[in-house]
Amino acid sequence: MGLLDVFLQSSSSVSLLAALIVLVLVYIISSSSFSSKSDGNDPPGPKPFPILGNLPQLDLKKPHSTLLALSKKYGSVFTIYLGSRKVVVVAGYKAVKEALVNHADDFGDRDTIPILQKINKGHGVLWSNGDSWKEMRRFALTNLRDFGMGKKVCEDKISEECQYLMEVFKKFKGEAFDTTQPMNYAVSNIICSMVYGSRFEYDDPEFTSLVDRTNKTIQIAGSPSIQLYNMFPWIGKFFADTKEILQSFQSNKEQTFKLISHLKETLNPQMCRGFVDAFLVRQQNLEESGTNNSHFHNENLISTVANLFAAGTDTTATTLRWGLLLMAKYPKIQDQVQEELNRVIGSRQVQVEDRKILSFTDAVIHETQRLANIVPMALPHRTSRDVTFQGHLIKKGTTVYPLLTSVLYDESEWEHPRTFHPAHFLDKDGKFVKRDAFMPFSAGRRICLGESLARMELFVFFTTLMQHFRFTAPPGVSEDELDLTPRMGLTLNPSPHKLCAVPRL
Repeated sequence: MGLLDVFLQSSSSVSLLAALIVLVLVYIISSSSFSSKSDGNDPPGPKPFPILGNLPQLDLKKPHSTLLALSKKYGSVFTIYLGSRKVVVVAGYKAVKEALVNHADDFGDRDTIPILQKINKGHGVLWSNGDSWKEMRRFALTNLRDFGMGKKVCEDKISEECQYLMEVFKKFKGEAFDTTQPMNYAVSNIICSMVYGSRFEYDDPEFTSLVDRTNKTIQIAGSPSIQLYNMFPWIGKFFADTKEILQSFQSNKEQTFKLISHLKETLNPQMCRGFVDAFLVRQQNLEESGTNNSHFHNENLISTVANLFAAGTDTTATTLRWGLLLMAKYPKIQDQVQEELNRVIGSRQVQVEDRKILSFTDAVIHETQRLANIVPMALPHRTSRDVTFQGHLIKKGTTVYPLLTSVLYDESEWEHPRTFHPAHFLDKDGKFVKRDAFMPFSAGRRICLGESLARMELFVFFTTLMQHFRFTAPPGVSEDELDLTPRMGLTLNPSPHKLCAVPRL
C-alpha cells in the first residue's frame, strides 16, 4: 500500500486535498538533493526519494516484510528513510544480539514515535529515557514483584482467573465465538490485580470500555495512516485515524485518572493494595520531605499505569489467541498436547513448576510465540552516542529498528522458520531445549519488564484451557481454511475469526 492509496481510501475530502498538496510539493522540489548524504561508512540501503524517503518502497500494511526483504539485499545492517528521518535496521539473530546485548548502552535509548510522544510526552516506562525511565522501570519492577509478579501468589491469581474465563467459554456450549474480548479481559485482570489491587468483572462497563479501547488503539497505532502521521505529522493530523486514536488515548487517560483518584481517597500507607498505592505513598513521602525534581508526579503515574495496562494485556492475550487458533488449525498437535496433559497432570490444576515435566506443551507455547511474531519490528531504539557497528558508523540519536521478525524467522537459526514446528524446541529424546534465537521479548536494556509474568500467564492459561476444552474450526469451515494471515497493528493479531471450544469429558 503506497502513500496515495492511503489518501484515496480515506473518506475525508480534506485528506484528498492534503494528498494533492503533498504531490505538488514533491513535484516542485523533486530535483533537489536529499538532505542527508552518506558519509562513506554509513550502512548501505536503497536510494531515498526527496521528502518521501523510502516510503514508495514500503508496504505500509506489513512494513516488517519489506524490511526483511531489504535485509536480504543490503545485509544485516542497512539504512532506510521514513520521510526525512534516517533509520538503521538491524536484522538477523547475530546482529540483533550484538546490538542489543553486546552494545546494550549504545543502543539502549528509546526513540520517540510522534503520535505517542504527543500523548505520553516522554513520561511513563515504555517511551521515556534518561533518569525518569531508570527510576520508573526500577520502581515498576520492584513493586510488581512485591505484588506477585513471578511468585506463587501471582500463579494463584492466574489459576483463579482461568476459572472465570472457562465459565465464559462454557456459555457458548460448543458453538463458534470470537475469543478476543474474553481473553483480553482475563489477561487484563492479572495486571489489574497488581496495578490496582483488584480484578474486575467481565461485564463491568468501566473495565470493558478501557480494555476494548486499548485493544482498538493498539490496532490503529500500526495502521498505514498512523505510520504516515509519524513520518509527516504536519499532514497526518487530518486523518480520521489520528483523531480517533487521540480521542481514545484521552478517554483512557481520564478513566485511569478516575481509578487512581478512587484509590487515593481510600489509601492506607500501611496496607498497599498494588502498584498505584505504592506510587502514591512514595509521592506523599517525597512531598513531605520537600524533595524537588522528583519523577514521582501524576503524569508519570498515569502514563506508567497506562503502559503497564496496555503491554500487560495485549501481547499475552494476542499470543494466547494465536495458540488456540494454531491448535484448531493443527489438531494432531492439539492431540499431543492433551495426551501429555492427561498422562502427566491428569485432572488437577496445572502449576508453573510442571513446566519442566511438560516438554511438548512447553515447546508448543514457545513455538507459538516464535511463529506469531507479534512485535515484528520491536519498539524503536535510538543510539545514545556515536557507535561503530559491524564496520559502519551510526551517529548519536539515530533511530534503530531491531527487526525481531528476522530473528524469529532467521533461516540460519531455525530448521523450518515459516512453519509451525514445535520440534524446534525439543531434542532427539523429546526433552525441551532452549534456543538462543528465541527473542520474542526483545533483549538488552529494553527487554520486556513483564517477561516473567507473561511466561507464567501463557503457561497457566494455555495448559488449563487445553485440559478443559477441545478447540475446533466453526461448522462448515475446514482446518485448512483457518487463516493464519495476521492483522497488522502495533502488534500482529490473528485475523478476525471464530472458534468452537468444546468441553472435554
